[in-house]
Parts: sequence; C-alpha cells; structure tokens
Amino acid sequence: MIRMPITRLDAESAAYLKQHHIRAICLFRGNMSDELQLKKLTADLRAVMGPEALIAIDQEGGAVVRSTWVPQPPAAMSLGASNDPELCYQVGAAVARGVKALGFNWNFAPVLDLNNNVDNPVISERSFGSDPQRASALALAWMDGSLSEGVACCVKHFPGHGDTNVDSHRDLPTVDKTREQLQALELVPFQIAVSRNAPAIMTAHIVYPALDADNPATMSKAILTDLLREQWQYQGVVITDGMDMHAIAGRYGVGNAAVKALLAGADMVMALGTTETQLETLDALTAVIASGQISRTEVAQRLARVQQLTATYPCQSSAYQTELADRILMSSAWKRGLTTSGNPLPPARDSKVRLVISADVVSDGVSEAGIPAAKVSAMLASLYDLDTVTFDNANTFEWHSLPQDGRFVILASTVRIRYSQHIRDSWKPDLHLVLWNPFQMLDIQAPALMTYGFAPPAIDAARAWLAGEITADGQIPVSGFSV
Repeated sequence: MIRMPITRLDAESAAYLKQHHIRAICLFRGNMSDELQLKKLTADLRAVMGPEALIAIDQEGGAVVRSTWVPQPPAAMSLGASNDPELCYQVGAAVARGVKALGFNWNFAPVLDLNNNVDNPVISERSFGSDPQRASALALAWMDGSLSEGVACCVKHFPGHGDTNVDSHRDLPTVDKTREQLQALELVPFQIAVSRNAPAIMTAHIVYPALDADNPATMSKAILTDLLREQWQYQGVVITDGMDMHAIAGRYGVGNAAVKALLAGADMVMALGTTETQLETLDALTAVIASGQISRTEVAQRLARVQQLTATYPCQSSAYQTELADRILMSSAWKRGLTTSGNPLPPARDSKVRLVISADVVSDGVSEAGIPAAKVSAMLASLYDLDTVTFDNANTFEWHSLPQDGRFVILASTVRIRYSQHIRDSWKPDLHLVLWNPFQMLDIQAPALMTYGFAPPAIDAARAWLAGEITADGQIPVSGFSV
C-alpha cells in the first residue's frame, strides 16, 4: 500500500500504479479538496487498480478524520464515555456509509489500544477506554457497524500502543511489561477481535521485550507469526503501520524494514513515503521473494488473504442516501459523550466572559489541525459578552497579565499536548473547556467540561451545555478518575 501526493489521477500517476502493479492506496487530507473531486479521484484509482483495489482512509472519529464534509463521528473516548455498544454500532455504520459513498472500502479503525497511560502523546481520546473488556465491546460493536455497511475495518495497533509515552511517528517506544501483564491487559482486545474475525489488523512500531526483545512488533516473527497466526489462529490480513514513521525508517531503512516485516508475517507493507522510498520498498520485496527466503506457498497464502478482503469488501461507488439522518446521529452521539469534572457551572447568559485560547493549532502529523480560535470565540459570543485573548505558545504566555476585571474566565484547550508544570502551578480559570485531550483536565485545577474533540458537532454540544439545554452525563472511561 502506498500514498501519493495527488488530488487527481494524472497520466504519470496512473502509469506508476500500472507499472508497479499497485492496487492499494491510502488517502489523506492532502488528497482531498471537496466531495466531487474526491469521488472522481477514487473512481479513477479504482479503474486503474482494478476490481481488487483497496482504497483506505483513517476515519476513526474525533481529531483523526480525513474527510470532514461527511458527518463527523465522535472520538472513541467520547463513545467510551457514553458506554453504549448500540450507539457504537450505529456510529460505525454511519462512518462506513459516509466513506463508502466517497469511494473507500477500507477504514483503518477502530483503535483497540487501551487508555492506560495519561501521558501517551498519540493515543489519548483515540481509545475507547482503559478496561479491556469494556473497550473491546464498544470498539468491536463499532467494527460490526462498519462491516454491516460493506466497509472493511482494520483494528490497531497490535499488540497495543496505549501504555507508551513516546509517539512512534517520532521514535521507537518500548512497552516493558511481563507477558502476564500484557496478556491481562494490552492483548485482550486483540485476542477478542481475532475471535470475532476482524478482517484486518495493523501492527505497532513498538518493542515488547517480553514477546521479542530484539524487534518491534511490525518486524517480529514471534509476535506476528508465532503469537498471532499460530497461537491465536488469526486468518485475516496483517498490514504494517506506515513504514515511513521515524521509529522504523529512521532506524532500519525502508527497504530493509519492509523485508523484515514480510519475513515476520505481515501480508502488506504500508509504504507511505516518497516515490523513491516506495521503489526501494518494491525492489527489496521483489528481491527477497526472488531469493526464495519466503516461499511461493507463503506468498500465495498472503495474496489469498488480501484477495479475500477485497472480495468481501469490494471497492465500488454508492449513493449516500442517509446523510441527514447520520448527521443527526453524530450530533446526538457527541452530546452523549460530554463529561464534566469538578461540578462546573456555566456562566449566566449575556454575562461578561473572557475566553483564553491558542490562536492557531497545526496538525501533529496524526490528527488534523485543531479548531481555530475564531470558531470557539464565535460560539461563545452567541451566548455572552465576550472578550477573547489568544496566545501563540502556552509556555511563554504571561498568564498573570490577564486583566483582573471580574470577567468569568474560560480556558479552551484545543491542542493534544499536555500543559507544563509551570502553567499548572501559575494559573487557573473559572471553567476549563477541554476540546481535545481529556487528560488536560488533570493539568488545570478548575471545573471542566470535556468534549473529546473539536468537530463542529462537538462545539455545538458544548454550546448546548453552556446554554443549559442539555446535561453532561458521560463518564470518563479510564480507571482511577473521580470526576
């Protein structure tokens, strides 16, 4: 599987796909400008790659969505706060209807990583919760909803990315737990997913010394073959996470890493880098197959698994006939996840309020860019006499410079990164509006409202709570919290 920096399939790109027999591609926000353009792109890709094409997307929910004009689903942790498997099923089905209408047949979701490390820089609200049984029930209900609409899922990141404090996009994390600890926690959701015939599993670029002291899971025969294939008898497709991520490319080189992943038991290598690194990957895989290190029988088995995926979930165009109903569903789902901490009370209507917020939030490479300050300001201005103060860097902002004029102060947190100790010790607002990483409520000692995301329906849900139209009945799905 590759990515390409295109918004339309020109002759050169089409020739590249045909020449190298590529029939799997993952599209990102940079490939998308509007609905008509995206439908044309996926249709053209499908025509070139053939009936066994795999066109994939990361449409998890929350901040990890690539297409924003279809109804935007709540983050997994918001659904965890609702704790309703039927709602998860309905949301998963609605997500599938939306992306299928855009020409996708594979969604890299749901996340099965457990939310068992509040300092995790990359999982956070992408997880359904910390309890393995509860999180599994919710995530796999979401998966079942997607599968019911004909869109393949891919559970990730096996065998578990939840208990890390390093982002594998930037470095190679280690989860140094005993096998017994892993078996009691991280492995549980994936083992349940295998028993439920999840069609695909994505590997994690993480070292688990108790399972394999020398190799990250993506390149570990002990994990992908001995555990997943032989012990658990998994029959679905195993695809690597992006091999351009620094945890892999920066340490092993893309060609060498691709070979190691294939020999370890992966069926597909996700070569998301440049044309040069993709060709390096193709050359390396061709060489190892030609050398006989991997037998023709093993190659045939892997091709058969991929063919089974495309046969079950064919890539085809379909009309989107339920968009209005799906928008209503997503709006309701976001509201049901709203969670409070510290018994917050909204300021009275038309009162004097000061909003303190980051001026601009860029993408962190995994999630999309956060919400601009102007959108939060406009929402609050519809309710209050509002003064807005923005900052560029939370760590250098002079928090004590804010006027002491009696205004009710709302801090809106619109980034994933946690607050520093300096900020924690120096200032607190009257209300903390946590619009992304819920664990930021641990940093600011103030009453908080958590939305688990900043999509338009999340902002609408926050406004409804502030206006007294709804209550916040969600429960943070992470053990050890009193909210």
